[in-house]
Amino acid sequence: MANFPAANPSPSSATFLRVYNVISVKEDQMAKKYVVRLEADERRQLDEFCSKGRRLAQLIRRARVLLLADVSDQGPGLVDERIAEAAGVSVRSIEMLRRRFVEEGLEACLRRKEPRHLSLRRKLDGEKEAQLVAISCSAPPAGRTRWTLRLLADRLVQLLVVDSFSYETVRRTIKKNDLKPWRRKMWCIPPEQNAAFVAAMENVLEVYKRPYNPLFPVVCMDEGAKQLVAETRTAMAMSPGQPMRYDYEYTRNGMCNIYMLCQPHSGWRRVAITTNKTAVAFAHQVRQLLDRDLPDAKRVTMVLDNYTTHTAGALYQAFEPEEARRLLDRLELVCTPKHGSWLNMAEIELSALARQCTEGRIGDRHLLDEMVAAWEKDRNHRKIEIDWQFKTDDARIKLRRLYPKIAA
Repeated sequence: MANFPAANPSPSSATFLRVYNVISVKEDQMAKKYVVRLEADERRQLDEFCSKGRRLAQLIRRARVLLLADVSDQGPGLVDERIAEAAGVSVRSIEMLRRRFVEEGLEACLRRKEPRHLSLRRKLDGEKEAQLVAISCSAPPAGRTRWTLRLLADRLVQLLVVDSFSYETVRRTIKKNDLKPWRRKMWCIPPEQNAAFVAAMENVLEVYKRPYNPLFPVVCMDEGAKQLVAETRTAMAMSPGQPMRYDYEYTRNGMCNIYMLCQPHSGWRRVAITTNKTAVAFAHQVRQLLDRDLPDAKRVTMVLDNYTTHTAGALYQAFEPEEARRLLDRLELVCTPKHGSWLNMAEIELSALARQCTEGRIGDRHLLDEMVAAWEKDRNHRKIEIDWQFKTDDARIKLRRLYPKIAA
């Protein structure tokens, strides 16, 4: 048994102890399956990696672990427990790093390994992802009305963008790019650089700027169709956890027309239901507005959609010339531009009526009249106004593509 000095060892004894401990540690490390043995240039590379440049803290810890685990003549060759204590990592992480060094090399240890789900997601990086976006925005193939996930995946394979592709990866990619190629929406698309459009638009917006005056009110008018549909079987009532259920069969009982007249700044509206949509029906609604709804108004400004029935000639078609002239003397007609019906605030009221009252199956005209009358009474009682925010200055900025370009 060796007798080592118990206290105050001589320099030669201390040197012996240090060399003995290092040799013992290296022998313990040599017994491991995956041994880290660094060349001189590799140690120099790791030293520079830890001391120069900006690196991820995780990669710097890996470099330090490799330096401490080095069993070459220049390395300390510490055991994993000592390395874990010095580098602040777990023993399991050290064991995995040893294996990675032996099997993949030094460069693999100093490179950040991407998670598997990220590498799969990046199958369409850059140009390939741009090609998928372009295909999604293009016309669908012959015989199809829209793109599906499987069609998009097959098209990428046909174009040799990828050798194989999952439609689930397509779904993730188009979701990331906020694309929905299976959806379509009807929209009013105005012509570009059209002087007639912007002139009519600004005329309507200037009317909306007028302050409310009961003697000179502004009334918006619009109309829409409603199909009368009756049930053939009694619907099943709603219950907890179960929505109301109705049969797919129905009986069609014809069509009717809904006129919406509203004063945006006073919270008043009137809904009229007629059997048809003609110039004569329009003229009768105008006379009722002037003589019954607003008898004290000196002049009424009506904002209308650009329909062929919404003209001054409709009054002459429905009434005698004296009567038509009397009505026109109290009337100012302001039409929205073609493809600009969204400028009519009555569309907002028609939308509220459809969502809150007339949505669903209504079988006969009498029931429709009762429901619309109750909706109109409640909304007028609450005096719900329309807060129109779109102004002329906004139009000249947001819709500047519609304004003609004046040559200098």
